[in-house]
Amino acid sequence: METVSTNRAFGGVQGVYRHASTATGTDMTFSVYVPPHEPGATLPVVWYLSGLTCTHANVTDKGEYRRLCAELGLIFVAPDTSPRGERVPDDPDGAYDFGLGAGFYVDATQQPFAQHYRMWSYVTEELPALIAAEFPAADMARQSIMGHSMGGHGALTIGLTFPDRYKAVSAFAPIVAPSQVPWGHKALGGYLGDDRAAWRKHDAVALIEDGARVADLLVDQGDADTFLAEQLKPHLLERACAAAGIPLTLRLQPGYDHSYYTISTFMGDHLRWHAERLMRNG
Repeated sequence: METVSTNRAFGGVQGVYRHASTATGTDMTFSVYVPPHEPGATLPVVWYLSGLTCTHANVTDKGEYRRLCAELGLIFVAPDTSPRGERVPDDPDGAYDFGLGAGFYVDATQQPFAQHYRMWSYVTEELPALIAAEFPAADMARQSIMGHSMGGHGALTIGLTFPDRYKAVSAFAPIVAPSQVPWGHKALGGYLGDDRAAWRKHDAVALIEDGARVADLLVDQGDADTFLAEQLKPHLLERACAAAGIPLTLRLQPGYDHSYYTISTFMGDHLRWHAERLMRNG
């Protein structure tokens, strides 16, 4: 692991790191904030998955999480959203919603994407092992996960798939049912092929319909989000959770959009939600 940069912030250290990933076959960059702590102490780990077009840097620069993480004692980890490099195929038309910056947190099975687009394995297996090895303060028995938009989709599907690993799950403006919206049709079809049974493992609503359960969920969604009606459809998650008996706190925020202005506004609420559950399960 190579240290790209470190900066002091709120008594802790904000770092950016790079390593050669075996999952993606590329170099991958990620950020980690470690808050101040006593020598030998271990702290819970909050994972944050970003949305379309983003890298690790979007939330690192604009998420406004460090003050609360320092106060609450949370390590904050932000991976990239896709493999990158000269050998990595992109959307053939250069569109923003597929290819580079749009890995959708799946392991692709279709060519030419299957070799490098393995973000599910990267986020759920390889990077957690690296964090455990390189950051002695990280308590890997206390992990939680959140994300935005495409990353909200990733957080929900990963949290639903590994409910014993992630003690809290939340999302900002998530793609809750990619099987039912244009972004998801393109991404899941392009990465996983036409077998819609394979899509269900990467669709939060479908996972819940198929029996996946978590203790509870928190979702914030701006009602001025231009993607709300066509791509996000939080009412589908609300309906699935109600049918499954999963307590869902879905907050439709008046006047808020899809941007980091919204995420930074409600980041503190999400971190407190995570801290309460991480400490309770500690």
